[in-house]
Amino acid sequence: MSETNVNEVLQHAAQAFDQYRNVSGKQRAAFLRAIAEGLEADAETIVQLAQEETNLPEARIKGEVGRTTGQLRAIAALVAAGHWVQATIDNGDASRKPLPKPDLRKLLVPVGPVVVFGASNFPLAFSTAGGDTASALAAGCSVVVKSHPAHPKTSARVAGVIDAAIGKCDMPEFVFQHVEDSSIEVGQRLVSHPLTKAVAFTGSRQGGMALFGLASQRPEPIPVFAEMGSVNPMVVLPESIATNETLPKLLAASVLQGVGQFCTNPGLILVMECEGLKRFLDEFAAEIGNSVPCKMLHSGIASNYSTLKKKALAQAGVSILSAVAEANDDTSGAATVAVVNAVDFVSNPQLQEEVFGPFSLIVTCNNVAELGEAINVLSGQLTSSFFGSAIEIAKYSEIVNALQQRCGRMIFNGVPTGVEVCKAMHHGGPFPSTTDSRFTSVGNDAIYRFVRPFSFQNAPEALLPPELQNENPLEILRCVDNEWTVEPVLVLN
Repeated sequence: MSETNVNEVLQHAAQAFDQYRNVSGKQRAAFLRAIAEGLEADAETIVQLAQEETNLPEARIKGEVGRTTGQLRAIAALVAAGHWVQATIDNGDASRKPLPKPDLRKLLVPVGPVVVFGASNFPLAFSTAGGDTASALAAGCSVVVKSHPAHPKTSARVAGVIDAAIGKCDMPEFVFQHVEDSSIEVGQRLVSHPLTKAVAFTGSRQGGMALFGLASQRPEPIPVFAEMGSVNPMVVLPESIATNETLPKLLAASVLQGVGQFCTNPGLILVMECEGLKRFLDEFAAEIGNSVPCKMLHSGIASNYSTLKKKALAQAGVSILSAVAEANDDTSGAATVAVVNAVDFVSNPQLQEEVFGPFSLIVTCNNVAELGEAINVLSGQLTSSFFGSAIEIAKYSEIVNALQQRCGRMIFNGVPTGVEVCKAMHHGGPFPSTTDSRFTSVGNDAIYRFVRPFSFQNAPEALLPPELQNENPLEILRCVDNEWTVEPVLVLN
């Protein structure tokens, strides 16, 4: 795609935004629900295409269809209700001394055209009609999706569903556009274009940081909401090692799930020397060893996994605990678990990097001091996990606090794989897991990435949006003079 064509796409997106930003929340909700209904109606073909392009099993793709339609409907309900705009009113007081108080009214407004980059490992839930697109459309932004080259037919089919919903709901023609060009240059042009106002990305740190750099160097810098992976450290305390007989199987299943192709895959397990540790490691090794190589999404991911795994295993002090024999093809990933002591781990930044695939590194610590040192060298993570009783975990409050500073979600006695789509979910974390730890890419709060606060001062009632009008015609919850209420604003004559 030429620079001229990219400019045309963004021009159309800007024109659509000027119309779509004024579409009511209820109309946007109907549009999002229409997309969900269209995906369900076309699910058989979409699932078939995704299977052909990604090596993912039918059950996984069907689950993604459900997740995609579910998050579309959830955020539709949010915008239909209307409270999310955080309407705030501070009534004026002309009699206040020594200066009159102005009438101020604030709400959240959409930022403008958003560029979304489809993810390779989620051909539906984090791609064309995924959470980024859904939350940007819900916010009132127009969207340009650059499809991922790993599943172009799936992406194009889903784009067709969105286009049909645009026509059905009488939305602006170019409120959604699908760019199929797979070149790096087109992605760069989309981010650098002056009409682009925000970017959403899920993928590698290299890719995310490249986009972040481009956006920062523009004459008008814009936010890039990039989710770039994580090793998701898990701390298994001595009591759980000694008493939890099902833990090795649970951890192995999480490492192996989806051939390790989740951003929440547990890539790091920290343990302390204790009674039962050898048995725990042996059982964990056996669970991993009983697995078989499975096809990864595509040969590029499989090749990258093989390269990074070999690099990690070549580091000083690292030994293999369990390794599955490699398959004789270029798309499969063989599970491997390695072990290293805390001293070698702390001194080697390479061991603290993600190996995207069914790989996990166990760090053995002689005592709690070494455990703390291992945690203190970690960078930002999407998740962290603790296994232990409430009483035992309470004894390690410093460790808990240290990990809290390094992650966006902390799991107790559970694995990080499996991300619930709901308002309380936070799927984000300190850099480099994401570029902005304040925001989530999963759940209803993902909408807040694509809005900005805007205040009206002493505005005539006729110019105010419904959310800020005295009568509160939408009957939404508002903060009026520091009190939350759905009641109309009392106008004193």
